[in-house]
Amino acid sequence: MPPIISPMNFEAILFDCDGVLVDSEAITCGVLRDMFEAQGWRMTLAECMQRFVGHTVKSQRTTIEAHTGQPLTDEWLAQFFALRNERLTQSITAIEGVHEAVAHLHDHCQGRIAVASGADRFKVEMMLKQVGLMHFFEGRIFSGHEMPRSKPHPDVYLAAAAHLQMDPARCLVVEDTTVGITAGVAAGATVWAYAASPAEHAPLLQAGAQRVFTGMHELRLA
Repeated sequence: MPPIISPMNFEAILFDCDGVLVDSEAITCGVLRDMFEAQGWRMTLAECMQRFVGHTVKSQRTTIEAHTGQPLTDEWLAQFFALRNERLTQSITAIEGVHEAVAHLHDHCQGRIAVASGADRFKVEMMLKQVGLMHFFEGRIFSGHEMPRSKPHPDVYLAAAAHLQMDPARCLVVEDTTVGITAGVAAGATVWAYAASPAEHAPLLQAGAQRVFTGMHELRLA
């Protein structure tokens, strides 16, 4: 199979984390679903993922409060984060083939790779350590929680590119959600999307991804 990345010679690679580097989204949404059900809002895991993957919980405050009839309090969020972290620590795994892909791109770009996630820093760093990817990204991890605006705004990708001293136009963003793709495109980067299910391809392309690939073995620079 030919490399998915043509000789465009991207000079830096900016990775989303959840769903791209680690298989975390079903775990996190499982916690959300269980906590919402305790408040009377029942949905399947698939429905929860459709609603919340790519979004921060806080950004969905209005929707959550409308369905649960209860305020989204700091105490509730703290409970969610604690339970989420516990389950991720127990169950998190890397996306299949991602160690080889990241190692290749790290070497090819002479270390100019970064994580630009919409998640909080503690979660990102904990997951990367848990699956053995942290050493590739040490000192180059950016969280949307620490930016003026999180995804779908471009702030976290712009911050990552600036840290690497790269023009975003020379960066490849690797994403898996329409929210993240919107952020990468708004930053001026080329965005390619990872999606194992063919049913997910059309929405990702419509959001602005130039390509969709189905396996990390395809993510190589010629």
